[in-house]
Amino acid sequence: MAEVEEQPVPASPQSEERSEAGEEAPDGGAAAGAADAPPPPAGSPGTEENAGDMKKKIDVLLKAVGDTPIMKTKKWAVERTRTIQSLVDFIKKFLKLMASEQLFIYVNQSFAPSPDQEVGTLYECFGSDGKLVLHYCKTQAWG
Repeated sequence: MAEVEEQPVPASPQSEERSEAGEEAPDGGAAAGAADAPPPPAGSPGTEENAGDMKKKIDVLLKAVGDTPIMKTKKWAVERTRTIQSLVDFIKKFLKLMASEQLFIYVNQSFAPSPDQEVGTLYECFGSDGKLVLHYCKTQAWG
C-alpha cells in the first residue's frame, strides 16, 4: 500500500526508480519511503515547479498595442524553447503582415527582449499568474 501511495504523488521517473529499488531491498525501501515522505509536504511548491518544468508549453498572452491588428486568439500555448524571433515570425504570419514590416515585442510593457531569448526563460523571470504577458506592435512603444 505504501508503494502505491508513493508512485502517484511524485509522478516522476525518478520516483519509480526509487520504488523499484525499494522493492528490491525491503529495508532500503522503508528508509527510502521515510526519506521520500518529508520532501513532498515540505516541497509541495517544488512539486508544482517540477510539474511546470515537465510541462513543455507555457501560456503566453499576446496583447496588441497602438494601431497593430488585434489577434482574435490572445492566449497561446508556446513551447519553452521557442525564441522571441520565432514568435515574431509566427505573429507576422498570423496577422498577414509583409516581411518588410517590423514587429516589436515587449515584456510587461517595459522592455524588448533579445530575439534569441527563449520564451521559457522569460516566463521564469517575468511570468505571473501562470502566464507570460507579451505586447506586440508595429512601431516602438516602450524601451
